[in-house]
Amino acid sequence: MTRTVHTRVDLAAARDSLPGRVAVVMTMGALHAGHEELLRTARQQADHLIVTVFVNPLQFGPNEDFDRYPRTLDADLEVCRRAGADLVFAPSVTEMYPGGQPAVRVLPGTLGEELEGATRRGFFHGVLTVVLKLLNLVRPDLAFFGEKDYQQLTLVRRMARDLDVPVRIVGVPTVREPDGLAMSSRNRYLSAPERRTALALSAALRAGAAAAAGGLDNEAVLATAHRVFAETGPDARLDYLVLTDPDLEPGPPPGPARLLVAAWVGRTRLIDNMPIHLAGPDGPVNP
Repeated sequence: MTRTVHTRVDLAAARDSLPGRVAVVMTMGALHAGHEELLRTARQQADHLIVTVFVNPLQFGPNEDFDRYPRTLDADLEVCRRAGADLVFAPSVTEMYPGGQPAVRVLPGTLGEELEGATRRGFFHGVLTVVLKLLNLVRPDLAFFGEKDYQQLTLVRRMARDLDVPVRIVGVPTVREPDGLAMSSRNRYLSAPERRTALALSAALRAGAAAAAGGLDNEAVLATAHRVFAETGPDARLDYLVLTDPDLEPGPPPGPARLLVAAWVGRTRLIDNMPIHLAGPDGPVNP
């Protein structure tokens, strides 16, 4: 049975009743099949699963979609029930921030000002602040995050390490639609033509990954991805398409790397990424 609580006091009491290893999955609701896979993965690796559902105003800019962001708590609770969650914490904004927006926030460092942070100023201040607050409230042993938000995952790992937060951060691979589109709560904003245009993101990543697997160098891998994006998504507006190492540092050496893309499709901004393996001077590097 899945129990739902809405206050920090009730969360603390419910958390104290859960023995063994506890996992948490933090969400903003509007749960889809990708979230459900994330929940199932977390549930398999812990004795108990807590899910948080909270649309965090700190991570929305003045011209972003906070008011428009879908809120579907009843449907979300059903997803949590199917995935075997023990507890759902669904607080209000005033419950999470009873004194208004917090004066003290987590600074993400220089990485938080790049990629998503360059377009969405202050975004990761809000993300890391709410993640740290929820980690303190839930007190999990494990916290699971999807790799689709790869920069977020990387920054959360750094925060947990740098601040000695006693939790293991676990990344879960991106779940995709059959045609390759990364599952996202924002996909529901897309019209049918925009949905087709959105495939440019995953097409570019796959093309770059194939180029890397074929032994092409960094410049050629990135050029291939850019070309395929332009060909398959002429109506999309590219924000960035970059190649980094697994820690999001530029100019990755041979071996594991990451391709990341963000683009506007109509009024909707989408992100995606994919792990790749870059060739060395003597040919492809084994994973």
